Amino acid sequence: MAAAAAATAAAEQQSSNGPVKKSMREKAVERRNVNKEHNSNFKAGYIPIDEDRLHKTGLRGRKGSLAICVVILLFILAVINLIITLVIWAVIRIGPNGCDSMEFHESGLLRFKQVSDMGVIHPLYKSTVGGRRNENLVITGNNQPIVFQQGTTKLSVEKNKTSITSDIGMQFFDPRTQNILFSTDYETHEFHLPSGVKSLNVQKASTERITSNATSDLNIKVDGRAIVRGNEGVFIMGKTIEFHMGGNMELKAENSIILNGTVMVSTTRLPSSSSGDQLGSGDWLRYKLCMCADGTLFKVQVTSHNMGCQISDNPCGSTH
Repeated sequence: MAAAAAATAAAEQQSSNGPVKKSMREKAVERRNVNKEHNSNFKAGYIPIDEDRLHKTGLRGRKGSLAICVVILLFILAVINLIITLVIWAVIRIGPNGCDSMEFHESGLLRFKQVSDMGVIHPLYKSTVGGRRNENLVITGNNQPIVFQQGTTKLSVEKNKTSITSDIGMQFFDPRTQNILFSTDYETHEFHLPSGVKSLNVQKASTERITSNATSDLNIKVDGRAIVRGNEGVFIMGKTIEFHMGGNMELKAENSIILNGTVMVSTTRLPSSSSGDQLGSGDWLRYKLCMCADGTLFKVQVTSHNMGCQISDNPCGSTH
């Protein structure tokens, strides 16, 4: 209040007598009094505000929980990334001089310099797997077959056999001369077994003819039942034709069956009736196999003992 009174008196004196010059000491005292009053007035410029209505900053509530979850997830991903990096570093063997186990070339070639243990390899489109020029490519399966598969074509190398399966056919050719060694395109190339292959194992084959070399025999062997069917007939030709079977042999034709040549039938395994059986007893019907002079076979039902092939409607005509 004293400072205010002094300022008022000075103002009145200045207004009545004109401007009054103050000394340096008076100015310093006045400045110190003004600063002291300003520093002691804590309520100057204060406005009461309700804190609940203020905008709160920071992450609170669900946002804070979500932020903590994101941080934990990033930490887990960082740990997994570190583990994968260590595994890659240990497997590929990356050192100061580069990769010790493989090489990457600008042409896209990936070269393995050491023995590699892999499970499944998926090459890119039209890829090639090969070895060095003067070294063999060794692929080993630990008690498992080695399988090369492209679409429906599969090559399986096992301990006792090698099998190739394909639904669209296959073709083998010499990469240097481009000569076709083996092909299943029967419309363009005649089917021939490759050199060194002695047998062919198939479940079903459809072809126009099956032949063998002039100096070797053609053997067809089956474990169960063999069916040979022709849409326009079946013709079997050879110097000697032998049929060996453990069960029944059935010859069926729409028109006729012609055996041209010497026909020999071993009756050691054919069923026979006992001498005491009557011809008409039981449900069995007995037939006799007869052959014409031109090789045509026909059957005659046996109705009496010592019955021959002389019947009225035999297909041989007058000579049989």
